[in-house]
Amino acid sequence: MLDDLVNRYRDRCLWFLRSDYLPETRQEAEAVLDLIERYGDRDAFFAVREARQWLSRDTNVPFSDSSPVSGRPVESDT
Repeated sequence: MLDDLVNRYRDRCLWFLRSDYLPETRQEAEAVLDLIERYGDRDAFFAVREARQWLSRDTNVPFSDSSPVSGRPVESDT
């Protein structure tokens, strides 16, 4: 979900970040959401609100353990 949002608004709101940048921590995700909210359009504003609600659903799970945030599978040692 978050990766899709970053990619959708990369050219308009995140042009100064690396072209392959994707947030990997909750802090990075919040920073990127702030930028998209600030520099995006009305649709971006509502998409950010939805993403924040999604991120806040399970605040007890570490960011790296919540693979849907990044869209990448989480590898475990078990």
